[in-house]
Amino acid sequence: MIPIANPEMGQAEKDRVVEVMDSGMLADGPEVRSFEDEFASYCGTEHAVATSNGTTALHAALKAVGIGAGDRVLTTPFSFIATANAIRLTGADPVFADVDAATYNLDPEVVEEVLREQGDEIDAILAVHLYGLPCDLTRLSELALEYDIPLIEDAAQAHGATFEGDKVGSFGDAACFSFYPTKNMTTGEGGMITTSNDEVDDKAQRFINHGRTAKYGHSEVGHNFRMTSMSAAIGRVQLERLPEYIEARRANAETLTEGLSSTSLTLPFEPEDRTHVYHQYTIRTEDRDDLRSYLEDHDVGSGVYYPTCMHEQPVYDDIDHDAPVGEQVASEVLSLPVHPTLSEGNLDHIIEVIQDYE
Repeated sequence: MIPIANPEMGQAEKDRVVEVMDSGMLADGPEVRSFEDEFASYCGTEHAVATSNGTTALHAALKAVGIGAGDRVLTTPFSFIATANAIRLTGADPVFADVDAATYNLDPEVVEEVLREQGDEIDAILAVHLYGLPCDLTRLSELALEYDIPLIEDAAQAHGATFEGDKVGSFGDAACFSFYPTKNMTTGEGGMITTSNDEVDDKAQRFINHGRTAKYGHSEVGHNFRMTSMSAAIGRVQLERLPEYIEARRANAETLTEGLSSTSLTLPFEPEDRTHVYHQYTIRTEDRDDLRSYLEDHDVGSGVYYPTCMHEQPVYDDIDHDAPVGEQVASEVLSLPVHPTLSEGNLDHIIEVIQDYE
């Protein structure tokens, strides 16, 4: 079976973890600070704050930009549930705006419409760069500025993606990344907040560390959302390898697109002003379930990310929102293997199986 994901760990990661273990500094410490500095430099931001996972990064970032009880945050209905959950965990409520059918990201025209109607009641925009493709950051940044609200990037799937030549994570008031094992780089579990705002950085650092201002001084209620040094050690090696991972994913995506261009499938779209890093290579078809079964019968793994929009989940049945594009997309999307460890034979097999199905 060709897996939908295949996290790659090498001897360098193992050696770095052993070094940390031998040092005795297993929890938060210098290794984490080095990872933060290197990740901030990679993204082109002044600061980075390492966290225990992508969800805690989102939670802390939202708190750091001032989101709390009674606030309302505009976001996409089509993403992993953590996006909306992080909003709710601050005491705020999500406001779902529909997505663009080509990019699967927030549709700026719908965002503008919602802000025009509810602008006084919207306190932030949380934009997801789904599957590794950046949102329209120019228009979303303009709207955030016009309505004087913060823009937070959920870049959990978009490490190294670019918009007009600049890396995601450097556009919003804050941005959040996940290092879950299936992501384009991993720390096992982990997350990161990037920002060039000193105040956001300071608030995020305090929030993830019990509201601490001194060893036993605490200015506010916070959490233990810290990253371990062992996770950071893995992350530092993975960050060094991220450019080659991205190159391999993009090459694999290009091969898939060339091989599937004659089929009836809707293939991934990459606008000219953006660089897609293909956390997922996601197609669309009305025959999604039948095709997925056929792929499984022919030893090709696949995934559905995501079959149900967030506003249709039972946990959010108290929120009345309509997202017809998101709902349609959710019923048709299917992700194919695109990870760096695929061989030429794997790619040929995936293409041949789908062509035979057609």
